[in-house]
Amino acid sequence: MKRALLICGAVLAVSSATLALAAPESLLPPGFDKPRPTPQPAPRASAPAPRVVPAPAPRPGAAPAAVPVIQPLPGTADESAGSVALPANFPSIAQIEKMTPDQVDELLGLKPKFDIPAGARRALSRVGVLSKDEGGFPGRAVAGQPAALVRAALAGTKHGLVSRWGHILLRRTLVSRLDAPRGMDPVEFAALRAAALNTIGEAYPARALVQDVDSSNYNLALTNAAYDAYVGTADFTGMCPVATLKGDLRSDGEWQLLRSICRSFSGDANEADRDLDRALWRGTAPRIDVLLAKRYAGAAAQGHQSVNIEWNGVSQLNHWRYALSVALGVDVPKSLRSNAGAWYDRVGAVAPALPLADRALAADRAAGDGILSSAAMVDLYSQIYADSEVEGEAATRADRLREAYVARTPSEQVQAIKDVWGSATPDYGRMVLTAYAAARISPSEDLASDAPMLIASMLSAGLDRNAMGWAGVVPEGSAAWGLLALAQPVRNGTIDGSAVGNYVDQDSSSGQRKSQFLVAGLAGLGRLELSTANSIEKSLGTGLGRESPWSRMIDQAAAANNPALVAMLVGLGMQGDSWSMMTPRQLYLIVRSLNRVGLSAEARMIAAEAVARG
Repeated sequence: MKRALLICGAVLAVSSATLALAAPESLLPPGFDKPRPTPQPAPRASAPAPRVVPAPAPRPGAAPAAVPVIQPLPGTADESAGSVALPANFPSIAQIEKMTPDQVDELLGLKPKFDIPAGARRALSRVGVLSKDEGGFPGRAVAGQPAALVRAALAGTKHGLVSRWGHILLRRTLVSRLDAPRGMDPVEFAALRAAALNTIGEAYPARALVQDVDSSNYNLALTNAAYDAYVGTADFTGMCPVATLKGDLRSDGEWQLLRSICRSFSGDANEADRDLDRALWRGTAPRIDVLLAKRYAGAAAQGHQSVNIEWNGVSQLNHWRYALSVALGVDVPKSLRSNAGAWYDRVGAVAPALPLADRALAADRAAGDGILSSAAMVDLYSQIYADSEVEGEAATRADRLREAYVARTPSEQVQAIKDVWGSATPDYGRMVLTAYAAARISPSEDLASDAPMLIASMLSAGLDRNAMGWAGVVPEGSAAWGLLALAQPVRNGTIDGSAVGNYVDQDSSSGQRKSQFLVAGLAGLGRLELSTANSIEKSLGTGLGRESPWSRMIDQAAAANNPALVAMLVGLGMQGDSWSMMTPRQLYLIVRSLNRVGLSAEARMIAAEAVARG
């Protein structure tokens, strides 16, 4: 309102100034503002009467006489032109006073269209984070592919992946610096990739991806993907440039609260506080959501008022509530946090504002999914070990992890690793945590019974060469042998079917799924004759020969030797909550396709993971 009054005052001031300038008052002393009289020549004797001699013309280079110059103000009209006619629907002064600053800017055409200088604006080609030199895919990897195919692969990824290594591969593909497919808008391509990253719990890479697009180029789809990424990282003010430039793209309650937060951090804290009060009265969003937003916005006003957060009556969490609570350091009731869903674990595990013990609770899922690396897990527990204030299971686990590295004997190291796992069938995230500790254990026949789990732990972090050290210790056809047969970097020739038969005979997994995945993986890598694989699979009650639209698409992508497109289709085909949702046929196609396009390392790790977790 203050800004509107200033604008109205300025309009009146301009009118007054125009009238004043129409009759300027001279500042010279009296007499100095009159032109010098023209000198009269003396009369000649022969002339009967004097004649007037005209004033001499100014000489070249002579300074002209001083004349007051009146510069008209821009936009002002001559008095004779009359008053300016305003549009018929132009609001009155009273209406302008009630407008927000953004509405006044919109009315007067002052709303910015760009937030980056023209010389610094970025092109929409090669949008992404990871270049080819940094491990990403080539920039033209999918540029020649049909837009409909790429759109179907990315838009169809609506769930997390069952495979840790499949997740890692898909993430690398999505963050690569890529040109858009043929016939697709680059902004749409960026939005599809960012949305897929959000879906699999990768909010930080998604945020980095959307930041590679100027705010002025955002559409609704990219705005939604960016919003989810910024909420997932609890970085609400990071969304403010888009909320300012593209505020009209959304109108939901959370979006209105976000715009109020941005207004507070842009220096208009009082107006933002009034907006949030109105949102509370009008029920723009649930009460708890508005209160959390008020406390967050209050940080910009140096906490001029306190906001009490009460969870009474709140029956469930949502992304907005959890992210704001993390950013503000507000404790979320355990009754709401427990069993809230995978998204909260994936986000919480990497949230630096959360206490270490809370991050440790979420880290197992995040590591098993592929969000956290083994090194990141070790770093987390190193911080827990160094912090004497952390107690409970996380602190005990950190102590045992340290013992797994520094114990004097291999048997003591193995026991410490088992203590970290916590059970005979540990969570896969715990196996990721102990990968480097397992790699330090010297292979020994005395530890052969522990070899399958130790090898699986090493392979969860891609330590295949360390795992191969056990090849001379484990017997052919054993569980450990099956993992090594898949993980071996290079193999000459195929595997004898009798060895696989021995593995099947010893397999005690439910439905012999480990055997099914072993056969599918070996066949996909070309290490087992397809006829032998089909025969064994048939005896196990399954097969590798059925087709589907997805199988045809991934086959065609592999035939075209397009690794990036194959990786996207791998993500599409590996969605699910557990490996029970994967079939041997799907695994066979995934491993074979990856192997054909040069992604053999990923193919081997996915196959070994399937057997370890099947």
